[in-house]
Amino acid sequence: MHEMTKGSNIDLAALSEDAGAVVVSLSWSSVAGEGDADVSVLLLGAGGKVRSDADFFFYNNPASADGSVQLLGKTPNGAGSEDRISLDLTAVAPDVERIVLAASQYGDSRFGELDDLRLTLADRAGEALLGYSITEAGVESAFLFGELYRRGDGWKFRAIGQGYETGLAGLATDFGIDVDDEGDDAGAESVVAAEPTGEAPQPAVAEPVVTVPAQSRTAQESQTAQESPKAQADDVAPAPARARRPRTAKKKVTLPKAEKKSLAENDSWSSARLFPAGALKSDKEREGRATSLLLSVMAEVPEFGRRLTAAFGAPAGRMQTFTEVALPHGETPKRPDGVIRVERAGKLWTALVEVKTNGNALRSEQVQNYMDIAARRGYEAVITLSNDVALEGRPLVEVKTDGRRKHKVALWHLSWAEVAHQAQMLIRHEGVGNAAHAWLLQELLHYLQHDNSGCHGFQNMGPAWVPVRRGIDTETLCRGDGRAVEVVESWERLIRQVCLRLGGELGQKALPVQRGRRSADPHARRTVLADRLCDEGRLTAELRIDGAPGVLAITADLRTGKLRTSVEVAAPEGSYPLTSVKRLLRLLAAAPADLHVETLVESGSGPRGTLERLRPEPADLLPKEGARITGFRLSLFKGMGATRGSAESGFIRSVDEAVDQFHASVVAHLPAAERRPAREAAGVG
Repeated sequence: MHEMTKGSNIDLAALSEDAGAVVVSLSWSSVAGEGDADVSVLLLGAGGKVRSDADFFFYNNPASADGSVQLLGKTPNGAGSEDRISLDLTAVAPDVERIVLAASQYGDSRFGELDDLRLTLADRAGEALLGYSITEAGVESAFLFGELYRRGDGWKFRAIGQGYETGLAGLATDFGIDVDDEGDDAGAESVVAAEPTGEAPQPAVAEPVVTVPAQSRTAQESQTAQESPKAQADDVAPAPARARRPRTAKKKVTLPKAEKKSLAENDSWSSARLFPAGALKSDKEREGRATSLLLSVMAEVPEFGRRLTAAFGAPAGRMQTFTEVALPHGETPKRPDGVIRVERAGKLWTALVEVKTNGNALRSEQVQNYMDIAARRGYEAVITLSNDVALEGRPLVEVKTDGRRKHKVALWHLSWAEVAHQAQMLIRHEGVGNAAHAWLLQELLHYLQHDNSGCHGFQNMGPAWVPVRRGIDTETLCRGDGRAVEVVESWERLIRQVCLRLGGELGQKALPVQRGRRSADPHARRTVLADRLCDEGRLTAELRIDGAPGVLAITADLRTGKLRTSVEVAAPEGSYPLTSVKRLLRLLAAAPADLHVETLVESGSGPRGTLERLRPEPADLLPKEGARITGFRLSLFKGMGATRGSAESGFIRSVDEAVDQFHASVVAHLPAAERRPAREAAGVG
């Protein structure tokens, strides 16, 4: 991998022959586990400005209509997270000369609070081509990491490393986006691109305006990135005068979460479904049905197909999908479960698909055969799909690759939980092109969630679960036991799936919090957590959910058989102690009576009690001797499932139910400490 320095540039063609589609990752970490940022992409024309508001991509506008840009979202990585961007450079409009890659924080957060700021660019096969680390971040709340720019028929990358104290709003302004201080949301600014002078004004349409978090715009203007004189002459042109235009946004179709009132006489009447699941009787039937349904919907709904394949290096083009294709391999042809082909500019991208349902494991030998076939036939990828969730994006099976082969085949893994998450995000929050496509996705989602489909995501804590539980109960589990590491890995997969499911339902980013430096080895980190499990008998996790007032903590105590979900909320500044307590109890009017409330003071913990006891006596939460209240810890306890599976009495089901109950009955009723503009106010999807 080629390491970049600030201001340096390089031709992508010199790094890879297959750089027509790339995935850019912007990553960071935080020792406290609390730091985060959001990526932005801007497409710039000849004047160094966006052509219109459609050229500005961020969390409220994650994908371009032509598929050239798609924000893939955040994934846990080491001790932090990375935000990934798919760029199909062959699909970028000819009048786009530069693609700027940036990230921003909101509120009072600054990039100097984050560690390991880094950009990585990978080619279509997933091979990292270049990396650029930023080490001088300070008070900036937005950062230009780098840019891709045209050079002849190809593209070059330039490392920028320039910060803004003015946040996303200041960055957007510098690239030709007008910032309206009179946004509809409190604490937000509206941004809209200006139209070049001389063009007829377009009529306003009835969609809201894109918004970004409010930031002060009093800091310095941006400086051009360090580059050679030739690069400056080639890429930077004087910006033409621009005039303001009416706010517009492309309307997309979403479905209401609540279904229409049923006309059935009673609950025994089942609605007719496009994809019925009740008649399936064997795993072979489930695999065949699930594969065919998923691939056909991917081909029919462009946003969905692109969403699932962009991260794997597929171009934005015409997609066709196939099942049960016979491919020669030795004496006996092999039949992968599916084939995905995408055509773009006369070139084909092909992936073989191997599918498992109902908790069945992928087989290394089978996947190896498909990797060999793909390499011989010049295909680009093999995609495995199962209920299991991959960690750090790594494949679930080990395969051997022939380094002597010039053609590279990438191996990727997709979880059924990720498929359901993407469908949920599109039809409930971001939107698709028309109502028919939304209905198709809804039918697919209903099928995946059916008890008989076998597509329920991670559903087994593994063979080590029972002996580890017994070892903790009898106090015979010792440090260094490899089975404890297996349980920790299964716990991380479960938490990742909880985040996917919760994020899809809420339409918000939900990620596990991983504390520490990114340089920490994942296996070493899990070994430390496994030793802690042996000593304390507890599994712990933290979730960061956009819009939540704090980090949601989950503790599974294997000794007591209890699950604890909790969140800490800050006390309002300047309020009297009793006023703060009464206000909190009013917010928790609909919370369960057995919710535990604990006062937090500067020296540690203060008084505590259940809501049932505190409602008539709120003064019982006041600390003695006038200690200052810093916040409150809210906790709910629930019985833990014993079995390793996802049945009604299983551990996985109990974790899902505990998180859902706590979020719905407690977290959802609390005001966010720092909330970004809602999608509905942003007018995107």
